[in-house]
Amino acid sequence: MNAIKTKKRWRYAFSGTNEVWVGWLLSAPALIVLLVFLILPFLMSVFYSMTNRMLIMPPNRELSFVGLDNYIRIFQSQDFFIALMNTVKFVLIAAPVQSALALALAMLINSKKPFITLFRTVYFSPVVISMVVVSIVWSLLLRPDQHGFINALLHFVTFGAFEPKQWLFDPNTSLIAIIMLSVWQGAGFQMVIFLAGLQNIPEELYEAGKIDGAGQATRFLHITLPLLRNQLIFIMISTTILSFRLFTQIVSLTGGGPHKSTLTLVYLIYSEGFINMKVGYASAMSVIFLIIVLIISLIQMKLSKSSQGDS
Repeated sequence: MNAIKTKKRWRYAFSGTNEVWVGWLLSAPALIVLLVFLILPFLMSVFYSMTNRMLIMPPNRELSFVGLDNYIRIFQSQDFFIALMNTVKFVLIAAPVQSALALALAMLINSKKPFITLFRTVYFSPVVISMVVVSIVWSLLLRPDQHGFINALLHFVTFGAFEPKQWLFDPNTSLIAIIMLSVWQGAGFQMVIFLAGLQNIPEELYEAGKIDGAGQATRFLHITLPLLRNQLIFIMISTTILSFRLFTQIVSLTGGGPHKSTLTLVYLIYSEGFINMKVGYASAMSVIFLIIVLIISLIQMKLSKSSQGDS
């Protein structure tokens, strides 16, 4: 009898409204992490952005409320707009190029040819290498003399017509060099996502296309791309957000130079907050940066939903 009553109590505890509490209890660890490491830091950034907070407050200076002065200073700063333009350039070039390269690699290794597992490992391996290590390796590849691999390769391919470039020391090529490095390091991750999508496309569709006389390009445009729509949307949104976070390559290779040609928003926030110790000013920049990324992400999601509705 007691066993029956105990079973009924347990059944009641996990039924009805109590299921909501169980759900909250199971979600609590993740929610605590979000609260401590995302929500609270953002709220602190908003608060500090309206103060004169410094990383190390001088003894003769007290924390005071300055309102929107930090935000006004940002929009009067030339460095902010230079960093914004450099970041936008990087995103507009790196995101589509990296996605296109990842799709090409995925189609290349989507077969059962010999040694295909080896090629998949090789193409994915840069993703698991630390960006600092990648930056150091590429600093050697991009050496400004003919001993640099990139210069030597281009010199060989053009039969001596190519003159060695100072990739990381020329304002005209420094951002291009950072883009090449970033695309090489990150394409493997998108490649795996595309590969999973390609392997879910029924082979019968391609065979039917061949019977109907569709060429390889036609099959790619009318079978492969439409069926990879979800993967394309996810990759474009995630790659855009990650591209806005460009930082490690800049710290390791250029420090925002030469002549601010690789100065980015994240590096500028770091520089103002930890080098110049202007935490309030850097916090205001981080709030604006978050708003920019949020707006772009919402636009991308809106466009993706509208394109899905039209199809």
